Amino acid sequence: MTTIPNSVNDIPFPQGRIVHRIEWLILAFGIAASAAAGLTGHWDWAAGLITGAVGARLNFHWMKRGVATVTGVGMADSPDARTAKKGVAPAAALIRYVLIGLGAYVIFIYLHFPLVSVVAGFCALGPAVLAASLWEIVQSLS
Repeated sequence: MTTIPNSVNDIPFPQGRIVHRIEWLILAFGIAASAAAGLTGHWDWAAGLITGAVGARLNFHWMKRGVATVTGVGMADSPDARTAKKGVAPAAALIRYVLIGLGAYVIFIYLHFPLVSVVAGFCALGPAVLAASLWEIVQSLS
């Protein structure tokens, strides 16, 4: 008999491992890009890259929770199961977009990070997915 995991991070199929690896690779690529920008003396770019990478990581986490809520994966005894039953999941999605908008406003109006650097930080998801996919392909060949 298959057991249902207690949290989204404990998903017992191979995709759960890949998703967990992608979460940390997003931050790793963001930190690496930020360090490279900082070493060249572009501190505003370094801050924008790391801010974008953290935003991408949060967005990925919230998307993962949203998908888990909709599909019911890992929802047996988790607090998200009670939340989903009460209909709070759509409100949480709305709050997510409001927080992203407020974060963007603060970043551009008060912190003055370059727009391109923050967008590039958000793009850390792409290399993270590619690296995790290639890692799984290499592991399956050996």
